[in-house]
Amino acid sequence: MDPLALRRARLRHHRLNARASSVADAARHLTATQSQDLWGGRLALASRTRGAAVSHVDRAYDRGAIVRAWTQRGTLHTVAADDLAWILSVTGPRMLVLEERRMADLGLSRDDVARAEAVARGALRGGGRLTRAEIAAVWESGGVATAGQRTYHLIAALAVVGVLVWGPVVHRAGVEPREQHLVLAEDWITASTAPADPEAELFVRYIAGHGPATVRDYAWWAGLALTPARAAAERAADRVRTVADEGGDPLYASASPPRASADAPRTIALPTFEEYYIAYADRGRVCTSEVLAAAGPGANGMVRPVIVHDGEIVGLWRPPAMAVRATGEASFELLEGADGSPEDVQGAVDRALHILRS
Repeated sequence: MDPLALRRARLRHHRLNARASSVADAARHLTATQSQDLWGGRLALASRTRGAAVSHVDRAYDRGAIVRAWTQRGTLHTVAADDLAWILSVTGPRMLVLEERRMADLGLSRDDVARAEAVARGALRGGGRLTRAEIAAVWESGGVATAGQRTYHLIAALAVVGVLVWGPVVHRAGVEPREQHLVLAEDWITASTAPADPEAELFVRYIAGHGPATVRDYAWWAGLALTPARAAAERAADRVRTVADEGGDPLYASASPPRASADAPRTIALPTFEEYYIAYADRGRVCTSEVLAAAGPGANGMVRPVIVHDGEIVGLWRPPAMAVRATGEASFELLEGADGSPEDVQGAVDRALHILRS
């Protein structure tokens, strides 16, 4: 497939030039938005929603329209709340095996996890909410050790089986939100969908929000083995379309991608762990090898915020530190030979800062 045509199609599928009408619609369209950095997930969804700022994303969390959970690859993602249960039915079993291994490494038994669940349910039942520090204190008082990484992995293990989710944002006057409250999924999520074939549905939804893409891309994104990913794609063949076949590895696209807006900016500044970049086994379709080396993932697993011009990643940027996010300056670098002018990039960064500050 022609690289420019692919990038234009991906912008539409990602809703980066065809924005959704609400934050919940943007989240549902992407299916799962990588969000281990809370600010990054907030900016990713706001950038895909008409007229939205991160405050609109916060309100969607606060009213339970979206939640953050470990949905795939052992990584936090934001999803529409009513999608969580069926997504975990596909991706959860493989993640649970990994979490059980990590628990063993941390010296936590299945009895310890069961006790942590019982204590958490007792503290949260009936609409309770706790921060990470608060639930660690509750666990300690209930006889569950939380030293080191135990708190993190206890929360993750209980999220993978659908017990806990990150829900309402922790609001503090004059400070950008940095965390959310933990809540019981069964209390917080008031409705759930149940597709007839969750595996095929997840493939269709991935293509709708990320296409054109291959089954290998999907398997990487969902954290699934290639064989079941291919089986899901076969069952979903009548719900997607093939736009290219590159040596037996077809590129699939949505049958009806969103329509691009004529006034969408050509240059966009996007956050850490941005789905447009990270959500593929082959990321080289939208950037050069130099970008891959510079953007990451690096040795620490971080993926830097990126600048996209006409669908190509042309540079990197750094927002102000959280302590001075409201007034600080952002910096950026255009890669040598990249399209797009410094003026275009500065405008994109300014728009991203406005979204973050509103």
